[in-house]
Amino acid sequence: MEGLAELHTHLGGSVSSDILWSLAHEQGIALPVKDYWEFDRLVTIADPRGVADLDALDAIYHWTELIQSSPIAVERSVHAAIGGAYRSQGITTLELRFNPMKRNRGGERDLDHIILAAIRGLDRASLEYPQVNAGLILMMDRTFTHEMNAVIVDKAIRWAPRGICGIDVAGPRPHGARYQYRELQPLVEEAREAGLGVTIHVGEEGGEAGIEEIGEVIETLRPDRIGHGILAACDPELMETLRATEIVLEICPTSNLLTKALESEEALRDTFRAFTDNGVPFTIATDGPEMMRTHLRDEFELLVRIGALEREQLPLANERGHAASFVRREPVLPAA
Repeated sequence: MEGLAELHTHLGGSVSSDILWSLAHEQGIALPVKDYWEFDRLVTIADPRGVADLDALDAIYHWTELIQSSPIAVERSVHAAIGGAYRSQGITTLELRFNPMKRNRGGERDLDHIILAAIRGLDRASLEYPQVNAGLILMMDRTFTHEMNAVIVDKAIRWAPRGICGIDVAGPRPHGARYQYRELQPLVEEAREAGLGVTIHVGEEGGEAGIEEIGEVIETLRPDRIGHGILAACDPELMETLRATEIVLEICPTSNLLTKALESEEALRDTFRAFTDNGVPFTIATDGPEMMRTHLRDEFELLVRIGALEREQLPLANERGHAASFVRREPVLPAA
């Protein structure tokens, strides 16, 4: 395959450890380790057995987001992630997602400066790698207030003409309870009306509550795509709805194994087979190639090796990634 598409990768997981190491020192960030190799283990999932859970993954993101919390660091990170994706994997459609409020040090840094820095990184990469269609997704957070998430959507709409192509929501779910996705409906509708793509993190964890959340997201938010959504494989009715609505799942195989969202390669295989058998559209991604110590071609090989997909099915999943990308959308500017 030539010209790969990667739609689900987080900026905090897409920059190599050596660049993060240099950025941390350039900004004078106090690190808990003094040796580079210890740092490398701090900002990646170094243990092949993975992490205990998604909370442990958030602890890793704490460091990458802190290091990227300045305009210069964000610009260099976006530029490095796009260039690295093209050089190492031949990725020609790439969407990078990040939460700008987790990179402005609690309001110490101006949010527009952070976003514009990401756009500068996008512009620089477009000059060096014109083969790549790249865009930025701004992320809301499940731990944020409605007002904070509203600011992120407002910024996404404002900067859409400069390369912001979509919105998302992620972050820790409430322990022992469902997240009320329906409360985001006004913000999602506002973004959609402005021409932005909508992808929503849901159905990666949470058991029965996670399955119910997928249904709520489909009904109330009507996203173009869903980040992960693997729990839908347990519910035939949900799979039929996903097929009928043509909502594309962004599945990250290695990430789901490393975070214990899927307990084994057998569970991963069964998930893909369920989606294939039920006509659920999906594309394949890494979640963050540097943090997960994987790349898109590694994901393809994993799926073939365990019998989740046949090799001839891979081009279709990749073509779907190009087709489902938000990058080519022309934003509709809100009325003055």
